[in-house]
Amino acid sequence: MSFTFYEIETAPENVKPQLEASKKAFGFVPGLHKALAASPQVLEIYKHLHTEFQNSSFNNAELTVVWQTINYYHHCNYCLPAHTGIAHMMQVDEKLIDALSKGEPVADPKLRALQETTYAIVDQRGNLTDAQLDKFYSAGYGNQQLLEILLGLAQKVLSNYTNHLAKTPVDEAFKKFVV
Repeated sequence: MSFTFYEIETAPENVKPQLEASKKAFGFVPGLHKALAASPQVLEIYKHLHTEFQNSSFNNAELTVVWQTINYYHHCNYCLPAHTGIAHMMQVDEKLIDALSKGEPVADPKLRALQETTYAIVDQRGNLTDAQLDKFYSAGYGNQQLLEILLGLAQKVLSNYTNHLAKTPVDEAFKKFVV
């Protein structure tokens, strides 16, 4: 059995408003949302997590660092190009976008501390050493940002794993960002 990618016209009635909102926000319904439409609750919570993460203390570059570090770690062939396109829309620095899409260390020391901490949280399942935490705090971040990384991780686990299970094809708008 394979995943159904729902269009607004073919979606269950209780999920159509969510897909219509996605189309209004993006100009199209992203493939991830079409896959998540199989569970209105999961689509709703994913969108809520996305909104709350964007409303966190992180700026656009920091949001992109967290998203793309996790996307790269999880080898999400859908999210890496999608968030590259989103980073361009958010006017994130081109060099930062490029480094993150390749899984390379970023140049800015503060953003590198965020990248390394995000990677360590995912890789070590949240079991960071005192030295890792000290480096993060020394870069100017605090416990609020540690928890906000977890918020971004919750969002990315839902999307990355859904895309793996569904084999979500990259949306036409993001195909030019496939590496």
